[in-house]
Amino acid sequence: MKKGKWRSWLLFTTVGTAVIFADPASHPATVQGAQEAQDTKDTSVKEDETDNSDAQTRVGTEEEEKEIYLENEWGFVEQSLDISKGIPEDAQGRLDKIKRTGRLTIATEPYFPPQEFIDPSLEGQEQYVGSDMELARLIAGKMEVELEIVPMSFAEVLSSVTEGTVDLAISGLSFTPGRAGAMELSKGYYFSGETAGIGILIRKKDADKIKSVEDLENKNIIAQMASLQEAMMVEKVLNYREFRRVSTMEKIYTALEKGISDAAFVDVDSVEVYLNSHPDSELMLVPGVNFIQEEQYNGDRVAAPRNEIQLICFVNGVIDEVVESGQYNQWYEEYARYAKDLPD
Repeated sequence: MKKGKWRSWLLFTTVGTAVIFADPASHPATVQGAQEAQDTKDTSVKEDETDNSDAQTRVGTEEEEKEIYLENEWGFVEQSLDISKGIPEDAQGRLDKIKRTGRLTIATEPYFPPQEFIDPSLEGQEQYVGSDMELARLIAGKMEVELEIVPMSFAEVLSSVTEGTVDLAISGLSFTPGRAGAMELSKGYYFSGETAGIGILIRKKDADKIKSVEDLENKNIIAQMASLQEAMMVEKVLNYREFRRVSTMEKIYTALEKGISDAAFVDVDSVEVYLNSHPDSELMLVPGVNFIQEEQYNGDRVAAPRNEIQLICFVNGVIDEVVESGQYNQWYEEYARYAKDLPD
């Protein structure tokens, strides 16, 4: 993380509590780790005063190695590892553990077509399909290890990364300052079109009643918990009757169809795929209402537990290949058609 200006980071927990802290380098856990590292270095120098030049060489070498893996000013990792020979011999941390155990665990919320969804005609690990699942399988293949896809709600996806119960999360994750402060994020691998962003989903019969954000006053609104859509709703809508946060997109569709909620803040790309694959749906996006995100928020990213930067650098090596070749976009289009052809 680049030093200099202090930056405030807002982390929304799954229970809706907002925790504000300064630049992640000042977080108590980080400060304590840095102090322990400094104490260790000071002790080693004192014990080896007779060979001060050698101690300086060691410190210099350690600093050079640390500079190999860096976050950028926004808090996500842009560097890549050479993945041509799989996991490197000098792998560290979780990447070394993955190599030793021969297993990679990836969390996802499988209700977000065409990136991750379930094919009910398949069983076991094969039932999890989508462009993100292809990326997950490719990462495991490049590592030459077995893949275990772990399905869960979106809020659980985020907490599983911060708690370190999985190796990676691939679930249509976008950058937010809170996420960047709590986990490691890769470079982007999928970028929505210029017109894609966050929209409002309603029932078709309410099209004459809800035409703008202003029309949401005194309405029941819903969004996916811990998502950018939730944050956008909080920013844009000041007066509403009820705001419901749910764990999956399926629950949003159900709440609208049953009349529990009147409108939902949603990802436009994903909902368009859903509506195309459900032509008889009574839901629609409000025309002309589309919130375009700032540049740093654009792009879906892979997440890893905090400080596992070498692991993310390996992931970035895979991302480089699928982005430069256009492979990921091909998967995305392929699975958009795939989702449309699945039975309801």
